[in-house]
Amino acid sequence: MSVMHLTHDINPAGLPIRRGERGGAVPVDDRSLRPGLAFALTSAAAFGTSGAVAKSLLEAGWSPGAAVTARVAGGALILLVPALVALRGRWRLLWRNLPLIAVYGLLAMAACQLFYFNAVTTLSVGVALLLEYLGFLLVVGWLWARHGQRPRRFTVLGIVAALAGLVLVLDVTGGVRVDLGGVLWGLGAAVGLAVYFILSAHQRTGLPPLVMAAGAMVVAALALGAAGAAGLMPMRAAGGHVVLAGIEVHWLVPLAALSLVATATAYATGIAGTRRLGSKIASFVGLTEVMFAVLFAWLLVGELPLPVQLLGGVLIVAGLVAVRYDELRAPEPAVVAVPAAPAQER
Repeated sequence: MSVMHLTHDINPAGLPIRRGERGGAVPVDDRSLRPGLAFALTSAAAFGTSGAVAKSLLEAGWSPGAAVTARVAGGALILLVPALVALRGRWRLLWRNLPLIAVYGLLAMAACQLFYFNAVTTLSVGVALLLEYLGFLLVVGWLWARHGQRPRRFTVLGIVAALAGLVLVLDVTGGVRVDLGGVLWGLGAAVGLAVYFILSAHQRTGLPPLVMAAGAMVVAALALGAAGAAGLMPMRAAGGHVVLAGIEVHWLVPLAALSLVATATAYATGIAGTRRLGSKIASFVGLTEVMFAVLFAWLLVGELPLPVQLLGGVLIVAGLVAVRYDELRAPEPAVVAVPAAPAQER
């Protein structure tokens, strides 16, 4: 990803370091693009499974708040041992980044989920999701305001195409309900989503993605549990068997899938992908989550995608391609030459 700030520092290896990289303004070259896209698409696909899998719990009597709290807590337990291995005893690194982990867990995970579930109480699911996914616009605005990365022509075209694609994929024209309070909750979820992409792009923390994800999940699980205890979010769980993909299974099966795939895998790969792509491109790639959600709803629940939803998916991909093309067209900053240091006399 190109950076509009062209001031450089020099690292000990003599390579230029662009200031303003924090928050997502990172250069994207071919070496980081491919693995970054692989991680980001894996994350989007993993997040996309949550709706179809969680539906089995919700239909069995679980409240959304209980499902998401159990999901996040389960993800934290799954990542605990791998995170400790990745940390390798560097506890000072963990303590130094506790504020970042706390903000990430509270805003990018807990608040985003809580605001979204409050939005769907008065809005249709499609409208609530559309409002939440406006977070990618907030990422573009943040990079413009904070790092001077003014969106160029093809980025604007990509935004228009992606927005049109979202409207079609989410099919918001059917059964639209509009409520001011619900809209505000949905926009709050959009802020949480933007925070997720912006903080995930931080590269100077030194925290492995597994540690960042696991620590934030612990914070989020505690916050969601507190919200449930305070009555801000209904907490209702049911035991017994549920129906998943037409098969009757124990309730632990969908919960394990939500925790392992839609939470632990999704957040860990999402952080890894965003660090390589930068928050702007990663936020556009993240829009493919709605396409994966439609796909998994078809495979697991039998909800066939409509032709208009397939067209929306094409527009989302076109928007991503336009943004990436704009990044490739950006002028590269001049490389700062560093003269070799004179040899010391013995």
